[in-house]
Amino acid sequence: MNKQGIADAVHEVLGGTKVQAEQVVDKVIEAIIGSLKKSEEVSIAGLGIFSVKQRAARQARNPRTGATVQVAAMKVPKFRAAKALKEAVK
Repeated sequence: MNKQGIADAVHEVLGGTKVQAEQVVDKVIEAIIGSLKKSEEVSIAGLGIFSVKQRAARQARNPRTGATVQVAAMKVPKFRAAKALKEAVK
């Protein structure tokens, strides 16, 4: 399933136009991204928790040349699945 599939599912439940359903999905995604940019956690019951993790600077190796490369510290998104999601997928 992709973003369009989610918008179609929202359209089936809410009615209205497909454009409105796409706007709802876009707004939810924007809200999640906005919260993560502020380093806030986003918890969705039954789905999981989106958070931001700080990854430390490190040295890596270029597999082609074998040269050592310095990788800068960065923030990366993290997702922890809820128990309900884990059980549903089993």
